[in-house]
Amino acid sequence: MTAPRGGATRALPSLLALTLAMAIGFTMMGSFGTVQESAKAELHLSDTMLGVIQGVSAAVALVVCSIPIGLLVDRFNRVRLLLALAVLWTLGTMLTAIAGSATILFLARVLTATGTTGALTCALSLTADLCPPQQRGRAMLLVNLGKIIGIAAAFAVGGTLFGLIERGAMPSIGALTPWRGVHVAMGLAGLVLILPLALLREPARQEVTAASGAPLGVMARELWARRAFLAPLFVGQVAVVMADNAALVWAAPVLTRRFGLQPADFAGWMGALVLGSGFIGTLLGGFAADYGQKSKRRGSLLLGAVVAAIIGVPAALFPVAPDTVWFGIAFAVLSLCGAITGLITSVALTVLIPNELRGLCIGAFIAFAGLIGFGIAPSLVTAISGWLGGEARLGSALAIVGVATGVLAVAGFGMAMRTAPRNAVDEPI
Repeated sequence: MTAPRGGATRALPSLLALTLAMAIGFTMMGSFGTVQESAKAELHLSDTMLGVIQGVSAAVALVVCSIPIGLLVDRFNRVRLLLALAVLWTLGTMLTAIAGSATILFLARVLTATGTTGALTCALSLTADLCPPQQRGRAMLLVNLGKIIGIAAAFAVGGTLFGLIERGAMPSIGALTPWRGVHVAMGLAGLVLILPLALLREPARQEVTAASGAPLGVMARELWARRAFLAPLFVGQVAVVMADNAALVWAAPVLTRRFGLQPADFAGWMGALVLGSGFIGTLLGGFAADYGQKSKRRGSLLLGAVVAAIIGVPAALFPVAPDTVWFGIAFAVLSLCGAITGLITSVALTVLIPNELRGLCIGAFIAFAGLIGFGIAPSLVTAISGWLGGEARLGSALAIVGVATGVLAVAGFGMAMRTAPRNAVDEPI
C-alpha cells in the first residue's frame, strides 16, 4: 500500500490495515481478563495477585516503554516499528499460554501490553499523517474502532473459545486447560492476521514546527510550555482510563461471583455490549471532534468529552446494579462514554500538538494512563473491597472507584477546554 495523501477516503486501505492491527493487539491484551477465574483456580492466585497480573503488568510496560516508544515514533520509520511491536504482543500471548507461575504470567502480560499500547502510539501518529486535520476525527474513529473491536473480541472470542475447548470441540489443543488453549489459538491466528501490515508505506509527516530529531531538552521545553492545556487533559483522560480499565478487569469476576455466571454464559452479550457501545461511542467521538473544530470557540473540540464524562459518572454504578440487565445497560453506557473521550483526546493531540511532539506526547499520555489507570485502579478496587469487608464487596468497591474517577474526569476535561490552543502551531497560552 502506498501512503495516500489528500483525504481519509484515499487513505482508506492504509487506515483499515491499522484498524485490523489495533483489533488484534487489543484482543491479545484483553484475552486474559475473560478467563482469569480459571487461571486463578489452576495457579492458586488471590484477587490481589490477579490485580497485579492484570493491572501492574500493563502499568510496568506503559510506564517503562511508552515514552521511549513515543520518541522512536517521532524519529524513525513507524511502519517497521509497528511490525516489531505486533510480533512482541504475539510472543506475550503465547507465553501466557505456557505460564506455570504467577511470575511468568506477569512477564507475559507485560510483553503483550508493551506491544499493544506501543502499536497504538504508532497507529495514531500514522493516521494523523494520512489525512488533513479537519478529517482526523473520522480517520481516528476507524483506528479506535479497531481498539473497540479488540476489547469486545477479548470477551466474545475468548469466552467462546474457552467453552469450545472445555467441551472438547477443539481436539488439536484439547490437551491444554481451556484458558491456556484460548491463548494458543489467539496467538496463532494473530500471526496470520498481522501480515497486511507489511504492505503499509511510511507517509510524509505534516505540521512540523521544528526539525525532526530535535534534542530532548528542546522537546521537553515545548511540552512544558503547553502544560496549562496538557495537564488537565492528562487528568481527564487518565481518570477515564482508571474507570474503564477497572471495569474491564473486574466485570467478569463480578458476574461470576454475584450472579453465578461462567465465561461462556456472558461472553456473547458482554462482547456485543463492548463492541456496540464502543462502535457508537467512537462514531460519536469522531464526528463530535470534527464538528467541534468548525466552531470558533476555544477548546470546542473537547466539548463532547466533557459531556461524555458527565454521563459516565452514574453509569459507573453498574457493579451494584440489581440484575444483569441493568448491569449490562450501565456497563454499555460507561464503555460508550469512554470511547467518546478516548477518541476526542486522540484527535486533540494530533490537531493541537506539533507533529514532532506527538509521539512523545501520546507516549507520555499512555505512560501516565498505564501507571495510574492500569497499575493503580485494579489494585485500588481490591484495596477498597478489603476495607469494606473482603472479596465479597468487590462490586461496591468497583462502583466507588468508577464514580470518583468520573467526577475527576469532568473537572479535567472542563479545564482543558478553557486552556486549549487554537491549532498545532498556535503559541501556548
